[in-house]
Amino acid sequence: MNAYLQIHPDDNVLVALQDLPAGTDISFNGHNIQLQQNISAKHKFLITDIGEGAPITMYGVLVGKASKKILQGESITTENVIHDANAFHEKDSSLEWQAPDVSKWKNRIFMGYRRSDGQVGTRNYWLVIPLVFCENRNVTVIKTAFEKGLGFAPAEVYNEQVADLVSLYKSGNLDAVKNYEADAITDTAKRNVVFPNIDGIKFLTHEGGCGGTRQDSDALCALLAGYIHHSNVAGATILSLGCQHAQVSILQESLKKLNPAFNKPVLVYEQQKSASEFAMLSAAIKDTFLALVEANKQTREPSPLSKLVIGLECGGSDGFSGISANPAVGHTSDLLVALGGTSILSEFPELCGVEQELINRCQTEETSDKFIRIMRAYENQAQSVGSGFYMNPSPGNIKDGLITDAIKSAGAAKKGGTSPVTDVLDYTEYVTKPGLNLLCTPGNDVESTSAEVGSGANVVLFTTGLGTPTGNPIAPVVKLATNTKLATRMKDIIDINTGTIISGERSIAEMGEEILEYVIKTASGEVHTKAEQLNQDDFIPWKRGVSL
Repeated sequence: MNAYLQIHPDDNVLVALQDLPAGTDISFNGHNIQLQQNISAKHKFLITDIGEGAPITMYGVLVGKASKKILQGESITTENVIHDANAFHEKDSSLEWQAPDVSKWKNRIFMGYRRSDGQVGTRNYWLVIPLVFCENRNVTVIKTAFEKGLGFAPAEVYNEQVADLVSLYKSGNLDAVKNYEADAITDTAKRNVVFPNIDGIKFLTHEGGCGGTRQDSDALCALLAGYIHHSNVAGATILSLGCQHAQVSILQESLKKLNPAFNKPVLVYEQQKSASEFAMLSAAIKDTFLALVEANKQTREPSPLSKLVIGLECGGSDGFSGISANPAVGHTSDLLVALGGTSILSEFPELCGVEQELINRCQTEETSDKFIRIMRAYENQAQSVGSGFYMNPSPGNIKDGLITDAIKSAGAAKKGGTSPVTDVLDYTEYVTKPGLNLLCTPGNDVESTSAEVGSGANVVLFTTGLGTPTGNPIAPVVKLATNTKLATRMKDIIDINTGTIISGERSIAEMGEEILEYVIKTASGEVHTKAEQLNQDDFIPWKRGVSL
């Protein structure tokens, strides 16, 4: 295993791939570097001395500037570097893409659920959705009834643990309580035995629908429409109070906008028009059960890989994200695009500094102009409240080597691979063009993942260096660790270890191919991700305020 890495020939920093003690002598491209201090793995140190105001370059792009003189072999930190990034402008060149060889996947298929509109699902779910937070309790009532009755409820491992502790405590054996160790959890998901062709009923509670701006309510309806229209959904039950901003009519218009010929079953119940709450819930449960009988008639069929839509997401990123998991996922994206499939790269605050590259990768000026317009509007909105993209890195990011937003962004953008950008989508817009799509979302893990799925992703690839348990109600989320320590320590939430790239056991291309094979198995229902097994059903709509 190498001790350090220069990511791009133009970089003036090296990345420590392992902990390096102060005084270590490093010979690099004619430079004799003695480390000025201990350099932790994932952090960066200077190849040569630089003065105040000098640029810091990583991934071949500007990622910061020195706030004071920094010596050769000294670590870059928030104490000596501040955020800086290249400006961007209109498209000034075109991409000549060399697609990867995909001959061995040309005749491959996955087993999916074919929908009448041409989409193919990787799962078959029924949704129960409130149009306003006032209906969250009623959704929970239906959830409790259906999950227990149909066998979708998770195994009650923690309930059993508490029962054990209560029993020991009541017996007067406090020492046994203190020494109690629960059995490790392997798979908490119960498989449905009543409707074997239905993967579950999912319940999307939220805090919106009223009390905010009308724009927030419209966006919520558009997002919920994306979930109902989604390839992984057979139909939906909608609970409405009646007087809220998020009206049933707005949801219906959003569905028609996505598909004028929309024909999935959507059952709507409005409490203020019902004889009683009991009457509404009883009717919703009976009608939903009958709809499940019909949905269960759908079965998996052979489908081309071109019907896969993968979301490209990261959360809890570290200094290895941009050199292991993210570029590996980027290669998977390139493979799928070459096969006629679709990928979605989101988190616009984490594209800061690499905008020009993405602009020049756009296939048309119309697409690139839309990207520029959305990016500038988003940044201006952040600045208007005294914030900015430069404030995006979290304490965890900084601790593990991502000290500026541009460093984080340059690594995060690697998830998008090298293929052309075929379309740019604003928040809640649904994907319609195969190839790499850019989707405007915040950098917040759950808001962004929720949006990617709402725009059509039927599998999400989620990279993490620190360990993030994010999942989604209707799309399987594959969790990829950037380093082996994390994959070993948090194996209950991690699906794939890309730390083998850091150790030199795998190349980025080899890892990308392994990920594609895992995606195919996941899409076919042969594999259930850790997030699915743990029922990690995260869903947060974005209110279009400043969320980085």
